[in-house]
Amino acid sequence: MSSSLLAMGVFTLVGAITPGPVNVLALRHGAARSRLVSAAYVLGASASYAAVVWVMGQGAQWLLQTLPQLSTAAQWLCAAYLLWLAWRLANAPVGQAGGQQDGGSQRTLQALLQALLQGTAVQTLNPKAWLVALAGVGLFVLPHANAPWALLQFCAISLLACLVGVGSWALLGQLLSGWLRTERRQRLFHRLLALLLVASVAAMLA
Repeated sequence: MSSSLLAMGVFTLVGAITPGPVNVLALRHGAARSRLVSAAYVLGASASYAAVVWVMGQGAQWLLQTLPQLSTAAQWLCAAYLLWLAWRLANAPVGQAGGQQDGGSQRTLQALLQALLQGTAVQTLNPKAWLVALAGVGLFVLPHANAPWALLQFCAISLLACLVGVGSWALLGQLLSGWLRTERRQRLFHRLLALLLVASVAAMLA
């Protein structure tokens, strides 16, 4: 592995595994003890981040620098969405996190689709994703003699790093699921995650 690929990997993994709204929700999905739903959420978040990197590499970084209002609008849109998710999480029903519910194949498919779309939406609206992608494109793509090939490499590495980073939080949630056997603990866990989401919004807007 070349030094540039290693640097790409370290950069993207650090960005993907650090705490943030995407990983807080991955923790919640993992705690629900549904591996397929967790995997769908992780896949949606990871694929959308790779798409963000590709879009930035196609010139969106110039657009964001020219029109900073777009970045501000995205921040407020993301903040509103995350606060809505935090409210839903704080008021989520308890009694389901301790075991997998059998709701039939149609209900399972609906849950998978919802998790996939939620991961895609949260990551796409996440200003951190755009800023990290912007920095990464500036560091690893634009200076490269063969920029299209470098962008392709960076997108692939970003996808893998995000799968590992967000997936690690989902796995941590699964490890915690054994502790979440009482309704009191589940309610406490939901509200703690809601507070973490609100804290993420506050840090994002600071």
